[in-house]
Amino acid sequence: MPNPALFSPCRRSSRSNRSGGMLVLIALTLPLVLIMAAFALDVAWMQLVRTELRTATDAASRAGAKQLSLQQNEAAARVAAKDAAQRNLVAGSPLVIRDPEIVIGTSRQSNSTSRFVFSPGGTQLNAMRITGSRTASSAGGPVALFLGQVMGVPHFQPVQVATSTQLDRDICLVVDRSGSMMQGLTSRSIPGDRCDPPHPTLSRWGGLNNAVAGFLDELVKTAQFEQCGLVSYSSAGTSCTITFTTSDINTQLDFDYQPIRDEMARLSSQPVAGRTNIFSGIENGIRVLTDARARPFALKTMVVMTDGRHNIGAEPIVAAREAARKNIKIHTVTFSDEADFARMRAVADATGGKHFHAPDAAALESIFREIASTLPVLITE
Repeated sequence: MPNPALFSPCRRSSRSNRSGGMLVLIALTLPLVLIMAAFALDVAWMQLVRTELRTATDAASRAGAKQLSLQQNEAAARVAAKDAAQRNLVAGSPLVIRDPEIVIGTSRQSNSTSRFVFSPGGTQLNAMRITGSRTASSAGGPVALFLGQVMGVPHFQPVQVATSTQLDRDICLVVDRSGSMMQGLTSRSIPGDRCDPPHPTLSRWGGLNNAVAGFLDELVKTAQFEQCGLVSYSSAGTSCTITFTTSDINTQLDFDYQPIRDEMARLSSQPVAGRTNIFSGIENGIRVLTDARARPFALKTMVVMTDGRHNIGAEPIVAAREAARKNIKIHTVTFSDEADFARMRAVADATGGKHFHAPDAAALESIFREIASTLPVLITE
């Protein structure tokens, strides 16, 4: 028989009290839940706006730095930065940046930390810093919040800073055309006759010719326009009825690399000869990079290659120090075990450059491509 207590009025009253308590609890917590939901909505909105502002500011600094490189003109760079900013929406409106929010300057990589350090102004302008903002004092004004208006915080005022550095370079390749470049890749014997042109695949010169072609191919791939020139060196004299000078400026700086290809083809069609005057090669490289064709804001880079040891002329480190005084960075490349690693490393160190060694032709081409292939624009802040 069922227990009458289960159906007693007291039992029913207990259930009713619990139901009423739950309704009261729900009534008390519902506003809190709604407030938390609105707060979460505001947080998501703020995060979205920050992301949009970062994207717009980055785009403006990139566009400005790139235009600074192409036009070498501050006014044109400012216009490009403003146009890029307005093509990006922040909180539903185009980002508007004003002249005081655009700073053009110089960005250099720190030797100790590898980080880029930005300084306003300078003689070799290569960077742009943009301050993108949606504040009460900005052109676009602050960003409205949903719940914030109820809680007395009606606006959100984000600020983002982006600095882009354009890694533009005017480059001079300084290549060794001394007699040892006729020798084989793996031996000191000359493949063929010494009065024949260097062997296209078995000689050191053949390896260099391929490396220079790879270097130019990499430059073509970069988004920016880089000027490049060519210098060759050995020593003065006559060999196999061909007269050689100590060093030649084979091509001046140019955005068109075909003259370099043509000169390398011409040099490859006749024997190379003479001793190794690295000083003279660097000296002519300096002349190329300080010529009227050199761009005022571009970084000046020299790539000096040798397969042997400096054995005639003034000490190369003297020319390297002169290059450093003219803000020219020299990267040195040694090719063959007979090369003077210590001297070429010292030449690079004197200018803040790097020394590379290529044990074979494949490594030589890889090094030349590596030096050529830098990112055109970096977001450095």
